[in-house]
Amino acid sequence: MARIDARRAMASVERLAGFGTRHTLSETTSETRGIGAARRWLRAELEACAGVEASLEAFAAPPMARLPDGAEIVNVVGVLRGSMPEAAERRYYVVGHYDTINGDRMDPTRDAPGANDDASGTVVVLECARALAGMKLDATIVFLCTAAEEQGLVGARFHADAARGRKELILGVLSNDIVGDPSVGYVTMPGQEAMASDTFVRVFSEGVPRNPSAAELARIRQLGAESDSPSRQLARFVSYVAQREATLRPRLVFRQDRFLRGGDHSAFNDAGFAGVRFTVPAEDYSRQHVDVTERDGKPYGDVASFVSGSYVASVAKLNVATLVHLANAPRPPGNPRMITAQLETGTTLRWEKSPEPDVAGYEVVWRETTAADWQGVIDVGDVTEHAVDVSKDNFFFGVRAYDKEGYRSPAAFAGASER
Repeated sequence: MARIDARRAMASVERLAGFGTRHTLSETTSETRGIGAARRWLRAELEACAGVEASLEAFAAPPMARLPDGAEIVNVVGVLRGSMPEAAERRYYVVGHYDTINGDRMDPTRDAPGANDDASGTVVVLECARALAGMKLDATIVFLCTAAEEQGLVGARFHADAARGRKELILGVLSNDIVGDPSVGYVTMPGQEAMASDTFVRVFSEGVPRNPSAAELARIRQLGAESDSPSRQLARFVSYVAQREATLRPRLVFRQDRFLRGGDHSAFNDAGFAGVRFTVPAEDYSRQHVDVTERDGKPYGDVASFVSGSYVASVAKLNVATLVHLANAPRPPGNPRMITAQLETGTTLRWEKSPEPDVAGYEVVWRETTAADWQGVIDVGDVTEHAVDVSKDNFFFGVRAYDKEGYRSPAAFAGASER
């Protein structure tokens, strides 16, 4: 976290905004303007990070509503490979989209600096790569800067679908979109705690996955697990890391995203991967998806002067801390379940061991059915079964693994089984 640099972050936001426009269909041959120059600069920045393998991921997008003639879409990808053989196949992502639009989504020529949306999120990706450069983590970290998000999450969908086709083990996606301008006041309801917008970041997560099978939907209904998807557990894990490392506070929002807007995490969700979105507490829509101009003395446009480098750095610190905990912790225990073979007042939990060799034990976490986050933890040691006296009807349970260094996995939600 100490390697995150606010001044460098701000300089990187200004550099990206300085390309004039990063519209997906903008100039690709110029060295100073357009999306081509931006992606080459991003690749060079990732290449400068020791141990990070940087590349351009290009594909041909077919004609669609916001790409009427189709287009070549190019994502920028960096990979820091895991050092533990038993963990290296696990992948954790930090994501930001580097493309932009102005007041006309289809206009690739006029300025679209996109400082907050989403140079800020792209710079979080860069700062994470710079901070982790040369480090050895157990699992693999992927730094992904996507294109054509503004045209319909095109770059993220291609990448996520391709990863699903390759059967990659993506266990967490941290998408950062609009994380640079905390100047808009966060309005609370009467009686709520007043919160300054620069003291926290919203973290959105989906509950029920898209298009679940009939059997999966029946399982969710039977368990009451509408708020216990892998993405929701990832959001809770972000909150756990923030408390442990005393970072910027995450405010968990139990929705996939804001109304009338979308983000790259949902493309990963649709492909079956756990993902969450980081975004500022409140937004000024005169600074997003509009032309850079001034009307009646009020400035419009997504320019760098509205971005706070220190806030971007604070969001990056939360991201990088979460990535380190995810990568160095064991994977969550397999198949945690409550045993429901007979009527009884107590609860017996069983699970399968995590495969990493440095696992030291397991913890059972619990909460009341109306609670948003885990409320208690029971250290049960290096076992695969534990019984508690309380009724399974009244609580939700999960199990997480911890290693010899004290890193803890996200909780795996306990289902139900007769064995």
